[in-house]
Amino acid sequence: MKPDSLGAFLKTRRDRVTPEDAGLRTYGTVRRVPGLRREELAQLAGVSAGYYTRLEQDQAGTASAQVLDALARVLRLDAAETAHLRNLAHRPAVPRMVRPRPERPHARVLTLLRSLGESVPAIVLGRRGDILAWNRTGHALVAEHADFDAPGDPARRPSVPRMFFLDPLTRELYRDRERIARVHVAYLRLTSGRHPTDGRLAELIGELAMHSPEFASLWAEGDVADCVTGPMRLDHPTVGALDIDYQIWLQPESPDHRLEIYTPNDQPSADALRLLAAEQGASAPDRARTGASA
Repeated sequence: MKPDSLGAFLKTRRDRVTPEDAGLRTYGTVRRVPGLRREELAQLAGVSAGYYTRLEQDQAGTASAQVLDALARVLRLDAAETAHLRNLAHRPAVPRMVRPRPERPHARVLTLLRSLGESVPAIVLGRRGDILAWNRTGHALVAEHADFDAPGDPARRPSVPRMFFLDPLTRELYRDRERIARVHVAYLRLTSGRHPTDGRLAELIGELAMHSPEFASLWAEGDVADCVTGPMRLDHPTVGALDIDYQIWLQPESPDHRLEIYTPNDQPSADALRLLAAEQGASAPDRARTGASA
Protein backbone atom coordinates (compact mmCIF):
# COMPACT_ATOMS: atom_id res chain seq x y z
CA MET A 1 0.00 0.00 0.00
CA LYS A 2 1.47 3.36 -1.03
CA PRO A 3 1.50 6.02 1.71
CA ASP A 4 -0.51 8.45 -0.46
CA SER A 5 -2.97 5.92 -1.89
CA LEU A 6 -6.73 5.63 -1.39
CA GLY A 7 -6.20 2.58 0.82
CA ALA A 8 -3.70 4.34 3.08
CA PHE A 9 -6.00 7.33 3.47
CA LEU A 10 -8.98 5.13 4.30
CA LYS A 11 -6.99 3.30 6.95
CA THR A 12 -5.76 6.47 8.68
CA ARG A 13 -9.32 7.82 8.77
CA ARG A 14 -10.77 4.49 9.95
CA ASP A 15 -8.30 4.38 12.82
CA ARG A 16 -9.65 7.72 14.07
CA VAL A 17 -13.34 6.79 14.28
CA THR A 18 -14.19 4.93 17.46
CA PRO A 19 -17.14 2.54 17.76
CA GLU A 20 -18.74 5.09 20.08
CA ASP A 21 -18.40 7.76 17.38
CA ALA A 22 -20.20 5.46 14.95
CA GLY A 23 -22.93 4.49 17.42
CA LEU A 24 -21.72 0.90 17.89
CA ARG A 25 -21.72 -1.02 21.15
CA THR A 26 -18.57 -2.92 22.11
CA TYR A 27 -19.85 -4.57 25.29
CA GLY A 28 -16.47 -4.08 26.94
CA THR A 29 -14.62 -6.43 24.61
CA VAL A 30 -10.90 -5.98 24.03
CA ARG A 31 -10.19 -4.51 20.60
CA ARG A 32 -6.95 -4.85 18.65
CA VAL A 33 -7.49 -1.80 16.44
CA PRO A 34 -7.62 1.86 17.56
CA GLY A 35 -10.76 2.66 15.57
CA LEU A 36 -13.35 0.80 13.53
CA ARG A 37 -12.72 -2.67 12.18
CA ARG A 38 -12.93 -3.10 8.43
CA GLU A 39 -16.11 -5.13 8.65
CA GLU A 40 -17.72 -2.54 10.93
CA LEU A 41 -16.98 0.27 8.51
CA ALA A 42 -18.20 -1.82 5.58
CA GLN A 43 -21.48 -2.58 7.35
CA LEU A 44 -22.08 1.05 8.27
CA ALA A 45 -21.31 2.17 4.70
CA GLY A 46 -23.56 -0.49 3.16
CA VAL A 47 -20.86 -2.41 1.26
CA SER A 48 -19.52 -5.91 1.67
CA ALA A 49 -16.53 -6.49 3.94
CA GLY A 50 -14.67 -8.11 1.06
CA TYR A 51 -15.21 -5.14 -1.22
CA TYR A 52 -14.12 -2.65 1.43
CA THR A 53 -11.02 -4.74 2.16
CA ARG A 54 -10.09 -4.60 -1.52
CA LEU A 55 -10.57 -0.82 -1.47
CA GLU A 56 -8.22 -0.47 1.47
CA GLN A 57 -5.71 -2.72 -0.27
CA ASP A 58 -5.97 -0.64 -3.48
CA GLN A 59 -7.26 -3.66 -5.39
CA ALA A 60 -10.90 -2.73 -6.10
CA GLY A 61 -10.55 -0.33 -9.01
CA THR A 62 -12.68 2.81 -9.14
CA ALA A 63 -15.30 3.23 -6.42
CA SER A 64 -18.68 4.76 -7.25
CA ALA A 65 -19.73 8.18 -6.01
CA GLN A 66 -22.36 6.55 -3.80
CA VAL A 67 -19.78 4.34 -2.09
CA LEU A 68 -17.40 7.24 -1.57
CA ASP A 69 -20.17 9.40 -0.11
CA ALA A 70 -21.15 6.60 2.26
CA LEU A 71 -17.55 6.10 3.40
CA ALA A 72 -17.12 9.85 3.89
CA ARG A 73 -20.25 9.92 6.05
CA VAL A 74 -19.19 7.03 8.29
CA LEU A 75 -15.62 8.30 8.55
CA ARG A 76 -16.93 11.77 9.47
CA LEU A 77 -14.85 13.48 6.78
CA ASP A 78 -15.06 17.22 6.31
CA ALA A 79 -15.33 18.91 2.91
CA ALA A 80 -11.57 18.96 2.23
CA GLU A 81 -11.13 15.33 3.29
CA THR A 82 -14.08 14.24 1.17
CA ALA A 83 -12.65 16.03 -1.86
CA HIS A 84 -9.32 14.32 -1.24
CA LEU A 85 -11.05 10.93 -0.95
CA ARG A 86 -12.69 11.46 -4.35
CA ASN A 87 -9.42 12.63 -5.91
CA LEU A 88 -7.60 9.53 -4.68
CA ALA A 89 -10.38 7.24 -5.86
CA HIS A 90 -10.13 8.54 -9.42
CA ARG A 91 -6.40 8.97 -9.81
CA PRO A 92 -4.50 6.62 -12.12
CA ALA A 93 -3.03 3.55 -10.46
CA VAL A 94 0.43 4.61 -11.65
CA PRO A 95 0.27 8.34 -12.48
CA ARG A 96 2.52 9.42 -15.32
CA MET A 97 4.46 12.32 -13.89
CA VAL A 98 4.97 15.49 -15.89
CA ARG A 99 6.95 18.64 -15.14
CA PRO A 100 4.57 21.60 -15.60
CA ARG A 101 5.86 24.84 -17.04
CA PRO A 102 6.76 27.56 -14.52
CA GLU A 103 3.68 29.22 -13.09
CA ARG A 104 2.74 32.79 -14.03
CA PRO A 105 0.49 34.92 -11.84
CA HIS A 106 -2.55 36.32 -13.61
CA ALA A 107 -2.41 40.01 -14.53
CA ARG A 108 -5.52 40.76 -12.44
CA VAL A 109 -3.88 39.24 -9.37
CA LEU A 110 -0.83 41.44 -9.86
CA THR A 111 -3.04 44.51 -10.25
CA LEU A 112 -4.79 43.64 -7.00
CA LEU A 113 -1.45 43.11 -5.28
CA ARG A 114 -0.18 46.51 -6.43
CA SER A 115 -3.40 48.18 -5.30
CA LEU A 116 -2.72 47.07 -1.73
CA GLY A 117 0.38 49.23 -1.63
CA GLU A 118 2.68 48.49 1.29
CA SER A 119 0.24 48.97 4.16
CA VAL A 120 -0.96 45.35 3.92
CA PRO A 121 1.64 42.54 3.75
CA ALA A 122 0.73 40.27 0.84
CA ILE A 123 2.18 37.45 -1.26
CA VAL A 124 0.93 35.46 -4.25
CA LEU A 125 1.40 31.70 -3.93
CA GLY A 126 1.43 29.03 -6.61
CA ARG A 127 -0.01 25.54 -6.29
CA ARG A 128 3.15 24.15 -4.66
CA GLY A 129 3.62 27.09 -2.29
CA ASP A 130 6.14 28.90 -4.50
CA ILE A 131 6.06 32.67 -4.02
CA LEU A 132 5.07 34.07 -7.42
CA ALA A 133 4.89 37.70 -6.28
CA TRP A 134 4.96 39.84 -3.14
CA ASN A 135 4.99 43.41 -2.03
CA ARG A 136 7.88 44.69 0.04
CA THR A 137 5.99 44.46 3.32
CA GLY A 138 5.00 40.85 2.58
CA HIS A 139 8.62 40.08 1.78
CA ALA A 140 9.79 41.74 4.99
CA LEU A 141 7.20 39.87 7.06
CA VAL A 142 7.69 36.28 5.90
CA ALA A 143 11.19 36.13 4.41
CA GLU A 144 13.19 39.32 4.80
CA HIS A 145 16.41 37.31 4.51
CA ALA A 146 15.44 36.13 0.99
CA ASP A 147 16.22 38.01 -2.21
CA PHE A 148 13.34 40.41 -2.94
CA ASP A 149 13.76 39.87 -6.70
CA ALA A 150 13.64 36.06 -6.49
CA PRO A 151 9.94 35.57 -7.45
CA GLY A 152 10.75 36.93 -10.91
CA ASP A 153 13.05 33.97 -11.63
CA PRO A 154 11.37 30.51 -11.58
CA ALA A 155 14.72 28.91 -10.71
CA ARG A 156 15.10 31.04 -7.58
CA ARG A 157 11.54 31.47 -6.37
CA PRO A 158 11.21 31.02 -2.62
CA SER A 159 9.13 28.02 -1.60
CA VAL A 160 7.09 28.56 1.56
CA PRO A 161 7.01 24.83 2.51
CA ARG A 162 10.72 24.44 1.78
CA MET A 163 11.62 27.50 3.86
CA PHE A 164 9.31 26.46 6.69
CA PHE A 165 10.73 22.96 7.09
CA LEU A 166 14.33 23.35 5.91
CA ASP A 167 15.42 26.96 6.53
CA PRO A 168 16.72 27.62 10.09
CA LEU A 169 15.93 31.34 9.90
CA THR A 170 12.32 30.68 8.96
CA ARG A 171 12.08 28.06 11.70
CA GLU A 172 12.76 30.75 14.30
CA LEU A 173 10.01 33.02 12.96
CA TYR A 174 6.99 31.02 14.15
CA ARG A 175 5.94 30.87 17.80
CA ASP A 176 3.09 28.47 16.94
CA ARG A 177 5.26 26.34 14.72
CA GLU A 178 3.66 22.94 15.38
CA ARG A 179 0.18 24.11 14.39
CA ILE A 180 1.39 25.89 11.24
CA ALA A 181 3.46 22.84 10.29
CA ARG A 182 0.29 20.75 10.32
CA VAL A 183 -1.45 23.32 8.12
CA HIS A 184 1.36 23.17 5.56
CA VAL A 185 1.43 19.37 5.44
CA ALA A 186 -2.34 18.97 5.29
CA TYR A 187 -2.63 21.47 2.44
CA LEU A 188 0.22 19.85 0.49
CA ARG A 189 -1.58 16.52 0.75
CA LEU A 190 -4.81 18.08 -0.53
CA THR A 191 -2.86 19.58 -3.44
CA SER A 192 -1.17 16.27 -4.21
CA GLY A 193 -4.60 14.67 -4.55
CA ARG A 194 -5.72 17.41 -6.93
CA HIS A 195 -2.57 17.14 -9.04
CA PRO A 196 -1.34 13.52 -8.89
CA THR A 197 0.81 13.86 -12.02
CA ASP A 198 2.67 17.02 -10.99
CA GLY A 199 6.29 15.88 -10.93
CA ARG A 200 7.53 19.12 -9.37
CA LEU A 201 5.09 18.69 -6.49
CA ALA A 202 6.14 15.05 -6.00
CA GLU A 203 9.79 16.16 -5.94
CA LEU A 204 9.05 18.79 -3.30
CA ILE A 205 7.22 16.32 -1.07
CA GLY A 206 10.03 13.78 -1.47
CA GLU A 207 12.67 16.39 -0.64
CA LEU A 208 10.83 17.51 2.50
CA ALA A 209 10.22 13.93 3.65
CA MET A 210 13.89 13.06 3.16
CA HIS A 211 15.41 16.10 4.87
CA SER A 212 12.83 16.99 7.54
CA PRO A 213 11.88 14.32 10.11
CA GLU A 214 9.16 16.71 11.28
CA PHE A 215 7.58 16.78 7.84
CA ALA A 216 7.94 13.01 7.37
CA SER A 217 6.22 12.33 10.70
CA LEU A 218 3.30 14.66 9.96
CA TRP A 219 2.95 13.36 6.39
CA ALA A 220 2.59 9.83 7.71
CA GLU A 221 -0.45 10.89 9.75
CA GLY A 222 -2.41 11.49 6.53
CA ASP A 223 -4.14 14.74 7.52
CA VAL A 224 -5.87 16.74 4.79
CA ALA A 225 -7.11 20.32 5.05
CA ASP A 226 -7.72 23.37 2.94
CA CYS A 227 -5.84 26.56 3.77
CA VAL A 228 -8.15 29.58 3.72
CA THR A 229 -7.72 31.59 6.91
CA GLY A 230 -6.23 31.25 10.35
CA PRO A 231 -4.04 32.82 13.04
CA MET A 232 -0.25 33.06 13.08
CA ARG A 233 1.96 34.05 16.00
CA LEU A 234 5.35 35.33 14.90
CA ASP A 235 8.56 36.40 16.59
CA HIS A 236 9.80 38.77 13.91
CA PRO A 237 13.51 39.69 13.94
CA THR A 238 12.77 43.37 13.19
CA VAL A 239 9.45 44.30 14.84
CA GLY A 240 9.14 41.61 17.51
CA ALA A 241 6.06 39.64 18.54
CA LEU A 242 3.12 39.61 16.13
CA ASP A 243 -0.35 38.12 16.50
CA ILE A 244 -1.85 38.16 13.01
CA ASP A 245 -4.32 36.40 10.74
CA TYR A 246 -3.60 35.11 7.26
CA GLN A 247 -6.43 35.26 4.72
CA ILE A 248 -6.48 33.61 1.29
CA TRP A 249 -8.13 35.27 -1.69
CA LEU A 250 -8.79 32.66 -4.36
CA GLN A 251 -8.34 33.59 -8.01
CA PRO A 252 -11.10 32.47 -10.46
CA GLU A 253 -8.85 32.88 -13.53
CA SER A 254 -6.05 30.82 -11.95
CA PRO A 255 -7.61 28.59 -9.26
CA ASP A 256 -4.27 27.12 -8.20
CA HIS A 257 -3.00 30.56 -7.22
CA ARG A 258 -3.77 32.31 -3.93
CA LEU A 259 -3.30 35.87 -2.78
CA GLU A 260 -2.42 35.71 0.92
CA ILE A 261 -2.71 38.83 3.06
CA TYR A 262 -1.87 39.35 6.72
CA THR A 263 -3.90 41.46 9.16
CA PRO A 264 -3.28 42.24 12.87
CA ASN A 265 -5.26 40.75 15.75
CA ASP A 266 -4.36 43.35 18.38
CA GLN A 267 -3.09 46.90 18.66
CA PRO A 268 0.59 46.04 19.29
CA SER A 269 0.58 43.88 16.15
CA ALA A 270 -1.10 46.64 14.16
CA ASP A 271 1.56 49.10 15.32
CA ALA A 272 4.31 46.62 14.43
CA LEU A 273 2.91 46.08 10.92
CA ARG A 274 2.67 49.84 10.40
CA LEU A 275 6.32 50.15 11.43
CA LEU A 276 7.28 47.34 9.05
CA ALA A 277 5.33 49.00 6.21
CA ALA A 278 6.92 52.38 6.91
CA GLU A 279 10.37 50.84 6.67
CA GLN A 280 9.47 49.43 3.23
CA GLY A 281 8.13 52.69 1.84
CA ALA A 282 4.37 52.87 2.30
CA SER A 283 3.99 55.45 -0.48
CA ALA A 284 5.36 53.19 -3.23
CA PRO A 285 2.53 50.79 -4.29
CA ASP A 286 4.26 49.99 -7.59
CA ARG A 287 7.28 48.35 -5.99
CA ALA A 288 5.85 44.85 -5.74
CA ARG A 289 8.13 42.22 -7.23
CA THR A 290 6.32 39.67 -9.35
CA GLY A 291 6.95 36.66 -11.49
CA ALA A 292 4.98 38.10 -14.41
CA SER A 293 8.00 38.02 -16.70
CA ALA A 294 8.93 34.43 -15.84
